[in-house]
Amino acid sequence: MAGGNDWVSTSMPYLVPRAGGQGDAWSAEAAAKGRRGTQRIVHAGEAPASGEVSALLGVAEGEAVVVRRRVIELDGEPCELTDTYYPVAVAGGTGLAQVAKIPGGAVTLLARLGHVGVRVCEDVTAGLPTETEQDALRVGPYDPVLRLTRLTLDAEDRPLQADLMTMPAHRQRLRYELRIG
Repeated sequence: MAGGNDWVSTSMPYLVPRAGGQGDAWSAEAAAKGRRGTQRIVHAGEAPASGEVSALLGVAEGEAVVVRRRVIELDGEPCELTDTYYPVAVAGGTGLAQVAKIPGGAVTLLARLGHVGVRVCEDVTAGLPTETEQDALRVGPYDPVLRLTRLTLDAEDRPLQADLMTMPAHRQRLRYELRIG
């Protein structure tokens, strides 16, 4: 951990399937740093795609998508809100549409179903939290948040998953390592 309450996180562990019997990537990453990472699934099921989600997943606005809404916690404190969206053709009728943890995590289940991500696009912006985000993350109205949007695509460039994450800026540091060539 850097700077007291900062959490340094990289995206890579969340993009590759886990080996059989392994837990989810978040719990493993937190445990490796001597911390306890958990998540609460507050909603799962089909919902109409918003304009933002429809643009990311390439579906019509209002078309049904599968969504999983989670509160991610570190040592019992909320540190991230994550809404993950999937095309119904990918996740409909699977464990992703149910309020239950997925053994090994969603990426592992997707791989078992034949949906493997090969390209990821991430955008990070900053802003102030909505009232709902303030309550869920236990932050004030003027505490900036980071918003990370991650789109995972398969080998044919079809969207598999779109994650919309909100994190208190003062508790996070995002690290990106790129290999060129």
